[in-house]
Amino acid sequence: MRLYSFPYISEKPTISMKISRLLSLLLMGFFFACRPATQEKSDLPTLKTYFDHTNKEDVLTGGVRMIPIETPKGTFKVWTKRVGNNPRMKLLLLHGGPGANHAYFEAFDSFLPQEGIEYYYYDQLGSALSEKPKDSTLWTIEHFVEEVEQVRQALDLDKDNFYILGHSWGGILGIEYALKYQENLKGLIISNMMSSIPAYVDYAQNVLGPQFGKEVYDELMALENAKEYDNPRYLELIYEHHYPQHVIRFPLDAWPEPVSRGFEGLNADLYVYMQGVSEFGVTEGATLADWDRSEELGKITVPTLTIGAEFDTMDPKHMEEMAEKLPKGSYLNCPQGSHFAMYDDQQAYFKGVIQFIKEVNGVE
Repeated sequence: MRLYSFPYISEKPTISMKISRLLSLLLMGFFFACRPATQEKSDLPTLKTYFDHTNKEDVLTGGVRMIPIETPKGTFKVWTKRVGNNPRMKLLLLHGGPGANHAYFEAFDSFLPQEGIEYYYYDQLGSALSEKPKDSTLWTIEHFVEEVEQVRQALDLDKDNFYILGHSWGGILGIEYALKYQENLKGLIISNMMSSIPAYVDYAQNVLGPQFGKEVYDELMALENAKEYDNPRYLELIYEHHYPQHVIRFPLDAWPEPVSRGFEGLNADLYVYMQGVSEFGVTEGATLADWDRSEELGKITVPTLTIGAEFDTMDPKHMEEMAEKLPKGSYLNCPQGSHFAMYDDQQAYFKGVIQFIKEVNGVE
């Protein structure tokens, strides 16, 4: 912002000069008063207010709440945990899987608190610290959309402060939630998830797979076609060629602890039912196999950020095209990242996420 200054006057000011200066100051005051209001940095929480639990019902649990979710099969509780306190910016994190858990989001602790963003860890029904009813009729997109809406209501999130970040399967859930309930959203972040499962499978089989080399890829596909997903050789090929290149770009023995914990806590029954048994795409017959919302992205009118990564299991070009289809879409590319770009390209990932939220919120 450019500020105007007055020239130094050496002689004693006259009455007319004093009046002229006064009028100038009044005009400047009028100009700044008429500028569009934005949330200045002074409006952000202080360290004290950000960690203030006053009048919070989760003070005894350090931010943890078990939220009852009503379903046709009864009421079940899901686990959430609040970090921070900012009435203007509240981010709900939707984990992947389906059937994974919040653990791998713990890297957010290193970036969001100092930016004043309040955020919520959340284990979806059937995952980790939430209840796990063994009823596959609850394992539907429709159920999880309604579950997110009930969580939103319980946490008192609304269109003036409510952001969603959905990663992988959480990105599907975020898209579906926005298509039904976007009037409750302020902003949406679709992280490392394409808008079409068939397009994702095609990318895996025709782009990523051949990069392994013909011999490796042919063997991998032979095992998949024979449905030998438990064959030690199949897992060996996946762990050697797929995971460290496209899932998270760390050696297997050097995975960040929250990522390992997230994989260890996976609800395998839920995962297989919706995603399938393949580690290289979505298995035919799984409930997500035909999911595709590419032609409906134009209906999502809230500000939306799509995040892609150069080495992702998802096609980064597809995710850039998603941003172009979204009326208020923008795209973040993580040039060093893979599917877990919040770990292997942290600086690009979090800089983009924080910038998006603050820009939507009008923070300078």
